[in-house]
Amino acid sequence: MEEVDKILIHSLRQAGTEVGEDVQCVKQFSSELIVEAVVRCVRIIQPSLGSGLSHLLPPGMSARFRLGMSLAQACQDLGYKGEIGYQTFLYSNEPEIRSLLMFLVEKLPRESAESSDQPAGKSALLQRAIAAQIKAQLALPWVPPSCRVPLLCQTQGATPAHSFHAQPLSLPLSSRHPGKKTPKEVKEYYREYLTPVTAQVSQHASVLASLLERNVAELSTTQEWESEWNSQGLVSRLTPEEYKSRKRQRLQKRIQDQLRHAAQPRPDAQHVPRSGSDLAELLRTIGGGAEGRNVLAKGTRFTHTEKFTFTQEPEKAVQQMAAAAETLPSSRQSEQDLQQRQEEEVTSLRGQLEQLSLRIEEVGSDMKQLTVSIGQVSDELNQRELSNVEKEGSVRVKKQTIDLLPDAENNLSKLQVLVEGSAKRVVSLAAQWEKHRAPLIEEHRQLKQLCSSRELESSRRLSEIKGLHDKIRQSAEEAKKKEGLYKQLMTEFESLPKDVSRSAYTQRILEIVGNIKKQKEEITKILSDTKDLQKEINSLTGKLDRTFAVTDELVFKDAKKDESVRKAYKYLAALHENCTQLIQTIEDTGTIMREIRDLEEQIDTEDGKKTTSNLEKILEDYKAIRQENAALAAKIREA
Repeated sequence: MEEVDKILIHSLRQAGTEVGEDVQCVKQFSSELIVEAVVRCVRIIQPSLGSGLSHLLPPGMSARFRLGMSLAQACQDLGYKGEIGYQTFLYSNEPEIRSLLMFLVEKLPRESAESSDQPAGKSALLQRAIAAQIKAQLALPWVPPSCRVPLLCQTQGATPAHSFHAQPLSLPLSSRHPGKKTPKEVKEYYREYLTPVTAQVSQHASVLASLLERNVAELSTTQEWESEWNSQGLVSRLTPEEYKSRKRQRLQKRIQDQLRHAAQPRPDAQHVPRSGSDLAELLRTIGGGAEGRNVLAKGTRFTHTEKFTFTQEPEKAVQQMAAAAETLPSSRQSEQDLQQRQEEEVTSLRGQLEQLSLRIEEVGSDMKQLTVSIGQVSDELNQRELSNVEKEGSVRVKKQTIDLLPDAENNLSKLQVLVEGSAKRVVSLAAQWEKHRAPLIEEHRQLKQLCSSRELESSRRLSEIKGLHDKIRQSAEEAKKKEGLYKQLMTEFESLPKDVSRSAYTQRILEIVGNIKKQKEEITKILSDTKDLQKEINSLTGKLDRTFAVTDELVFKDAKKDESVRKAYKYLAALHENCTQLIQTIEDTGTIMREIRDLEEQIDTEDGKKTTSNLEKILEDYKAIRQENAALAAKIREA
């Protein structure tokens, strides 16, 4: 088992599992290490199954149980036939974990030893070359500019530095929400009018900063939503859409309350009369300047308009100011009257709006009724037109019949002659058609048979051509894969150290094979000895039975004549019975010894399953789950 465990640990390290150097066997695997190893193997074998699984055990016990059930289901989907469940990962034992890891390691794709989860090809070679170049540059120490050689000047030369300046970007919704359906108009906007990301920033150096800022914002938003959903959303027992809609409603209500509260007048506010003379003071207050400063000193559109108005048309400006002063509320009007007037106006407008909406609904219902009636009238009109056409045809026939009534006898004789001629012509045409019909039918049958045979031949050849095309395509794909694998293996072979000898690995493999052969020979020898011993026991048993039968017959004949021989016969029967009981006792003893050995092996197996420690873990997890349930119940009561 030590060799098997070493091979498993080596394969798991190749798959990306972080197995410590102190771990030498499967017995030393912890629950975290088992989960990580299984998840990484599942991701390599079938990425669709392992993409949604985390290789880290969550802190909560309920989340651990869910992860264990998901892993068990994924292993069963891969074809694992053994018993598996969440207890396999949380309360593991050595034999089950070893068999599961052996199954997963056998399912791993046979690719390079360094990165088995990366496909072979030009992209893998390019990534490896980039990684090797980066490692080589990172391994070089930093050298001051005055001491750099030409090679270091290229790698450690001064590069222009830019400040981190991020700008807002406009990205398509499909890139942020892949599963969400995008309308046709939005797609057209993205395709025709949305500029690339590099053209949305003012400077080219801000592209990277803007992308990083956008990515960090989206990641933080996603993480905040996940934490909020895990802490509050799951407790509310709502779907994510319902939770979001309820949260949006609460936020809208809170904003409305804040606005309503801010719109209410303060009781301690003094009703100060407002007039046109307070305009400059109000502007100074908004501008935050002192009395001596100029309001809007930078020359805004308001100041320019004011200068132009007062310089060009002073009389007109005076009239406008007077009109504005008249429109402003006088000092006698309070804010409460204004507010009451506004509320009355709002209520009146709302009443008018409700009346208009009711009128619109009435008009809409009338339009629907008119539309239905128009459709019914149009259907009725079409039916009447059809009936009129039929009646016109019948009237035309009747009119022609009435026109023929005055000379009925001559018309009947003419009609009879026409009918007889038509019948003769039909008979002659039928005879001619029969003459031409027979060869045409025969020719049609021959052509149909020939067409069916050609169709069969063409379909057969088409299927052969398709099969050849499939074989050619498969052969080309296999050739490309093998070529890429050959290049990758050649690069790995060139990067491997040349001082490693194959003889050590070969010797180790030969030793393992020799040990297996010796074990097989010993097992075969034990089986042959057991068979020989069984044969000898059977022969001795048969010989004993035959000897007793002969002896019994001889002694029984003499026992009829001699009393002493009769006693010897009784002793012989008792001896035979005692020997039989002794043999049976020996056999029962052997059976009991075998059962004892089996029970000892079962005891060793149960000891290897760590039942006691698993029970302790189960009790601890049970206590943790009870604590989590109590905390959730407290949160629910508080809510």
